[in-house]
Amino acid sequence: MAVRRHWIIYVFLGINMSIAIIISIIAIIFVWNTLWCYFLLTIFWLLIAVFMYIKWLDHELDMYVITNNRIIGIEQIWFLNRSLWECNLWQVQDVKSNTKWLLANIFDFGTLTIQTAWSLSNFEMEYVPNVIQTARVILNIVDDYRDNESGNSEIL
Repeated sequence: MAVRRHWIIYVFLGINMSIAIIISIIAIIFVWNTLWCYFLLTIFWLLIAVFMYIKWLDHELDMYVITNNRIIGIEQIWFLNRSLWECNLWQVQDVKSNTKWLLANIFDFGTLTIQTAWSLSNFEMEYVPNVIQTARVILNIVDDYRDNESGNSEIL
């Protein structure tokens, strides 16, 4: 099972792009036909393009992968800065889901928190689609793993 971010992230990036377009239009209207205006707008759009690419990468590359033995978390912290963690399913103590505001309830996304018995106890991922069902599926996978492990230890 792979858990990625909700598509609403792209709407938020689109809103940021719309704000940048509005700022550019206002700059062209009030400072029309000057060389400095076009130079500053070029620099502005280069910075906006880099910012949008980094934010897109940050959200696109974050994911959890749940296998039959472990959970692997990949988090893009910043451009060229990635964090990777993994834990065995027997280390998982709790999986929580949280939806905070109206938009999250309407579009069914929220924060998924996996608490483990490891030194770094909480792993959070925001904007997870179907967060309640995802948390339930992860807990079922963990329970199945523990049931299979307890059955194997009784045979030995």
